[in-house]
Amino acid sequence: MISNRKFVLETVVFVCGAVVMIFELVGSRIIAPYVGTSIYAWTSLIGVILASLSIGYYVGGYLADKKPNIKPMALIILFSAVAIAFSAFTKDIFSGVISTFQITLEMKSIMISLILFAPASFLLGMVSPYAVRLRMSDINKSGRIAGNLYAISTAGSIFGTFLAGFYIIPNFGSTNTLVILSVVLLFMAVLLFLGTRIEKSFKVGVFLLIVFLGLTQMVSIIKQKILVTDVDTEYNRILVFHSTDLATKKPILALVTDPYGTQAAMFTDGTSDLVFDYTKFYRLFSYFVPNPTNVLMIGGSAYTYPRDFIKNYPDTKMDVVEIDPGMTTIAQKYFGLNDEKNLTIYHQDARIYLNENKKKYDVIFGDAFNSASAIPFQLTTKEAVIKEYDALNDDGVIMVNIISAIKGEKGKFARAEYTTYKKIFPQVFLFAVQNIDNGNETQNIMLVALKSEKVSKWESPNKEISGFLAQVWKKPIVNDMPILTDDFAPVEYYKRVSL
Repeated sequence: MISNRKFVLETVVFVCGAVVMIFELVGSRIIAPYVGTSIYAWTSLIGVILASLSIGYYVGGYLADKKPNIKPMALIILFSAVAIAFSAFTKDIFSGVISTFQITLEMKSIMISLILFAPASFLLGMVSPYAVRLRMSDINKSGRIAGNLYAISTAGSIFGTFLAGFYIIPNFGSTNTLVILSVVLLFMAVLLFLGTRIEKSFKVGVFLLIVFLGLTQMVSIIKQKILVTDVDTEYNRILVFHSTDLATKKPILALVTDPYGTQAAMFTDGTSDLVFDYTKFYRLFSYFVPNPTNVLMIGGSAYTYPRDFIKNYPDTKMDVVEIDPGMTTIAQKYFGLNDEKNLTIYHQDARIYLNENKKKYDVIFGDAFNSASAIPFQLTTKEAVIKEYDALNDDGVIMVNIISAIKGEKGKFARAEYTTYKKIFPQVFLFAVQNIDNGNETQNIMLVALKSEKVSKWESPNKEISGFLAQVWKKPIVNDMPILTDDFAPVEYYKRVSL
């Protein structure tokens, strides 16, 4: 028994409970660049961790009955620290390799989760039943003892959830968070080995912290030779790196938040034009609204198009709604975003902004994505479209970038969104940005909705605009998809079949 180690077990159980939840939350950031943050990725991550904890509970209870001793429990926590350190230093290697496999998104998510998160979760699951067995001294109080320790573990999990989301991950990033967790567990193992000798335990813990921080700094230096930056914000894990544009072969600075493409880029050789065709496509607005006064952009990303717009329309006011302040900081630091007198940035969820908006706009640009090239569902629904309609002036236009095919299984999302907008707007068109000849190809589709019923002539003296107009989809669009609503909007499912 360990009656002379008052509160040591309770402290260890509380801390391990906190570590489990922090580990799970940081896991979502680790896998995001490789499998995104869709419901499929979260399902795999949570399912694997819960399964591992369950097995750990069973094995921990079995071992605790066979060897009810403090040292085996300390070894379990020590091994869990090593397992988390393994995840910290190999996460990008395993995730990068698995993401290249020709398997479904679900299988990629499960495989990454099994390799990186199952071992530590299994070991941490063994802690609570072991602690219950070690604390057990009176069979008549067994229920109370078990209840107390599991309550302490749950309290630790609650504490860890808030600590991770509100402080640790935004301030330290994924790798450093894992290192911190590993060091904390090492300290807990030492504390169990040394019992009440807290001072000695603290000294050992500080030494281990210094060693781990040294290793982390070495990894950081190596990564800096490859990446410009790797940052965890409140909403994203953002990677910025130097690359080459496949179309022009020119050097670019690229920004990535998920594995399904480059979310933003700018040329680094002095070329002032936009890198991606779909961002150039936004210029089509001038065909419908030649002289805008007020425009809104939903989704700022690296602010490449807002900068281009302000350059060409310096007297027009532009509001940008970008949910992630960290993304704006990245744009300011690496992508040339400056304080523009006519550019106002709102760090807010775009649906909330639309719900509260009282302004009127001539043009609304949509370029908000979360994961797997999917627009956040709350921006795709009939209720959101009504808010956009109400926010437009009488001759206003909305242009929404979506990634989908138009025909077949891969075109389900485009057709669902088209049907939804058609319910509200009198005129809705789809423009195939990359390939107008193949409706089965997944590509950037520009959805254009007009509040006015004026008939377009579909011709322009401007060569660039004329080229955009030629990309309008003139073939029939099958009306086989239900309208998206706040109650029913399986956007990620539709997107899954298009990948």
